[in-house]
Amino acid sequence: MSLKSEVIGFIGLGMMGLPMVQQINKHGYKIYVSDLDHAKVDKALSFDGIEQLDLNRLHQIDILITMLPNSNIVEKALLGDEDRDGVCAQLRENTVIIDMSSSEPLRSRALAKTLSLKGFQYLDAPVSGGVKKAVSGEITIMVGGPRQLFNEHIALLKSMGSKIIYVGTSGSGHAAKALNNYVSAAAMTATIEALKVAEKFGIDPDIMTDVLNSSSGKTNASENKIKQFVLNETYASGFSLILMNKDLNIAKNLTENLQFNLPLSDAVFKFWNTSAKECQANVDHTEIYKKIGNLDG
Repeated sequence: MSLKSEVIGFIGLGMMGLPMVQQINKHGYKIYVSDLDHAKVDKALSFDGIEQLDLNRLHQIDILITMLPNSNIVEKALLGDEDRDGVCAQLRENTVIIDMSSSEPLRSRALAKTLSLKGFQYLDAPVSGGVKKAVSGEITIMVGGPRQLFNEHIALLKSMGSKIIYVGTSGSGHAAKALNNYVSAAAMTATIEALKVAEKFGIDPDIMTDVLNSSSGKTNASENKIKQFVLNETYASGFSLILMNKDLNIAKNLTENLQFNLPLSDAVFKFWNTSAKECQANVDHTEIYKKIGNLDG
C-alpha cells in the first residue's frame, strides 16, 4: 500500500490506543507515537513503520490524535500548565487535532474554541466497540466538529473504524459517547436484574437469556455479554467497571449542566458509582452482575 500524504501523531497507547495505531499504520499513514509509559512506546515501536513522537518531530505532524484517560490530561498534553508547555507550542498552524478520548462534552466545546484561537483545527471523535473491535478495525467513531473538516479526514477515521458517524458541532461526539454508555449501563443493569429474578423463580439464567435474545427484551448485554462473559464467570469483556463509571459521570454532569431531571438515570448513576467505589481498578464492568446479586437477600 502506498504511503498516505498526511503525517499522524498519536498520543496515548493504552488498550484501545495501540491497536488503533496499528490500524492507521496498516493503512499506509506515516505515524509517530507517544505515551508516558515507555514500555507501551517500545511495544508500538516493535511494529514496522511506527516511530516515536518527540519534540523534534511535532512540527512535521499534519494530524495529532489524542487517546487519553480524561479531559484534564488531554488539555494538559495539548496546552500545558504552569510548569511546561503543551505539544501545541510545537505544532504547525492549522494542524488538525482529533481527540478520541472519552472527554467531557462541554469542555471539548470550550477546547475547540481555545484551539481555534491558537490557529488549530479540532474534532472530537470518541470510540465504541471495545478492544476486540479496535484490533479488527471495526470500532464505531462518533464525530463532533465542523462538517467540512470531518469530510476531509473521514479516510483516516475509516482506517480505524467500520462505522463513522458525524454527530454535530464540537463536543457532540463526546456527548453521544457518554449517552451511549449510559444506555448501555442501564440496559445491562435491567438485563441482570431480570436474570436474577428469573433464577430465583427457578428459570435457568442461560434459558432466560435465550428468551430475551428472541424477544423484545434483547439488549447488547443479553446478546454479547451475558453468555460470553457473565454466566461462564470469565468477566473478560476488556472494559473496566471504573471506565464505565467514568463515562456515566460524564453523562451525569452533562444532564445536570443541561438541567434535566431524569429519574432512571439518577438510579443508574448512583448504583454504578457505588459499585465502582467498592471495586479494584482492573475489575471488568461485567462483574456488575455480582453487585446486583448482592441485592437478592
